[in-house]
Amino acid sequence: MRHPLVPLGALAGAALLVSGCSTGPSQAAKEHRTSASAAAVDPVAAKAPAEVGADELGQVPVLMYHQLTGAPSSVYDRTPADFRAELERLARENYVPVTARDFQTGRIDIPAGAHPVVLTFDDSTNSQVRLGPDGKPAPDTAVAILAETARKHPGFKPVATFFVNADAFGATGSAKALTWLKEHGHEVANHTDRHENLRSLDQAGATRAIAAGQHAIEKAAPGTPVTSLALPFGAMPQPAGVATRGTGYRYDGVYLVGANPSVSPFSKAFTPGAIPRIRSAGPKGEDAEFGSSRWLDKLAAGKNRYVSDGDPNTVAFPTASRTELSPAFAKRARPY
Repeated sequence: MRHPLVPLGALAGAALLVSGCSTGPSQAAKEHRTSASAAAVDPVAAKAPAEVGADELGQVPVLMYHQLTGAPSSVYDRTPADFRAELERLARENYVPVTARDFQTGRIDIPAGAHPVVLTFDDSTNSQVRLGPDGKPAPDTAVAILAETARKHPGFKPVATFFVNADAFGATGSAKALTWLKEHGHEVANHTDRHENLRSLDQAGATRAIAAGQHAIEKAAPGTPVTSLALPFGAMPQPAGVATRGTGYRYDGVYLVGANPSVSPFSKAFTPGAIPRIRSAGPKGEDAEFGSSRWLDKLAAGKNRYVSDGDPNTVAFPTASRTELSPAFAKRARPY
């Protein structure tokens, strides 16, 4: 299944719509934030904010992938070589992957001077995860390339978020694949059971589709915490609050099909019920201006990029940005 690009204006409208329907952080979010506040910090890793130009109110790219194939037939397809090159670029530019779960709850624990990036995969295709008879990832799958990049660049964490449907990763089997992902530090998240357009359904139908996706994950890999949802086709259900909370599920982050980076989770503008993503894309082609290559260029040029101070217990930023900080993080503020 493929998603249409969501224009920037539509993203803003969706964010405003969902912000009025927020149900507040789940228990998992509270636990993440408590854990982050209590985390032990290596005093060598943390640096004075000014020394690294820390700005933890800056923008974060949440990249969206679908299928890796040697013969792309859609703007949502990328070749293994494309994916490998993009990961190499991220590593060179000092990006460190974090899961959607950690990003949306403000648990961003990366070295001073580094930038977080969230790698997300939709539709649970075999090109993302396929395990061989030995239980190891097959060559040129997304998880294999992630691990390969991490071996070359030890600071690059091989973690990602996989938004899955029912019967995920058919070549391997849901139970085996999801368990492998969980055991290797990846996040397993919901993309509904059958990839239905939630906006085309009534409230009961949308709730059922989301809950069924949650149930499929829990059945395949019992004990898997599921706290993130990606909307099929980027379509927000009505009312929008159905995406965040319903019988059998509650999510800390709901992800759109996007065209721009996300604001920091520490920003008062952050809307966990409508988080934009950037489609992985080359510098040329259809809607390239909204794709990853162009956005990474803009962020590298100094367009308000998130820069860590290395201390997960604080939120460091230039004093001039003080008004952008969410009051929820006032006690962790470290303006300079």
